[in-house]
Amino acid sequence: MREIDNEAIQNHADIRFRSSYHYAMFEYYRSAKILKRLEWDGIDVHGAVLDAGCGSGGIAVSFAEECDRAVGLDIKNKFGDAGMKLAKELGVENASFVQADGTTLPFSNESFDLVLSHSVIEHVHSAEAYLRECYRVLRPNGVLFLQTPPYLSFAGAHLSRLRVPIPIHLLMPRSWAFRLNFYIARKRPGWLKEPRESNTFKMMAERGETKHDDLIQRVTVAGVHRWLRAVGFELVREQRHVSGFFTRNIPGFLRKFLERNGFTQNIVISNLELLLKKTS
Repeated sequence: MREIDNEAIQNHADIRFRSSYHYAMFEYYRSAKILKRLEWDGIDVHGAVLDAGCGSGGIAVSFAEECDRAVGLDIKNKFGDAGMKLAKELGVENASFVQADGTTLPFSNESFDLVLSHSVIEHVHSAEAYLRECYRVLRPNGVLFLQTPPYLSFAGAHLSRLRVPIPIHLLMPRSWAFRLNFYIARKRPGWLKEPRESNTFKMMAERGETKHDDLIQRVTVAGVHRWLRAVGFELVREQRHVSGFFTRNIPGFLRKFLERNGFTQNIVISNLELLLKKTS
């Protein structure tokens, strides 16, 4: 199993928005963390693996090195000159890519042993339809590895962080906060914490580009569990990653209270990580 190379992850994180290929390289190295997590959970990465929302495709290429066959699927063809190029460079021949909608997967029932969903569910129009499709294409006792950020997360849920940690998305409607991110990126880029090439707002602002907010689902901890119950997945493990601001600045007893509270947990938690099984 591949070891985690934190230096390589950071180096590629710093330049990940140069191009889709650079982002695929970042995904490739970062995926070692997912592989290690699955190893700790006793999950044998084998057979057929689907990355259901693969983006640039680096994770699919990485998993192809560990399994019999890996398929990356995304609604946009970011992988065309990124994941496919990376696979060719690394000599990975058992990785393939498909452009399709994750809510209507073009695969037959029980086609995969493992499905990966990394920061995808917040971008789909129907979370339940997406999860039902993941369930359908899994073989009995197959595993879904799901990660997603609560939309109120202090970390911003795909928004930029300010050098002064002011959670503007908690002080105004998200649509306003999103537009304000672009305004700051154009007028005061130094106010944003991330370096230029690891901040999509800065990079797009420099090119005179803009985009619509692609965060569709307002993910909450309770909402994710409601979707999963409706679909029928069995929860094997859940890890709730807490934003660094709270681990550094809030006393442990108070932080634990905020993590348990039904509303504030969606602010304190930066990322949900769930391991789910399709029961036979």
